[in-house]
Amino acid sequence: MSFMHTLKKEERDVLRVVVKKVHLCHHPEEFCTDQEADKVIAAIGPEIVERMIKFGKDHKVDQL
Repeated sequence: MSFMHTLKKEERDVLRVVVKKVHLCHHPEEFCTDQEADKVIAAIGPEIVERMIKFGKDHKVDQL
């Protein structure tokens, strides 16, 4: 079962930005959608996601 439904909208938005900039940066622009980012987030797992949220908030990626 996916843990994505437990994330707040703000957390999900931060994660999407981080995933698009780090994990999907070598893919074509049209591939870097929220849906594809959500697939990567779901595959990563909740432990890593917590660290990614902290990194995103510490570096204010939601304000880029």
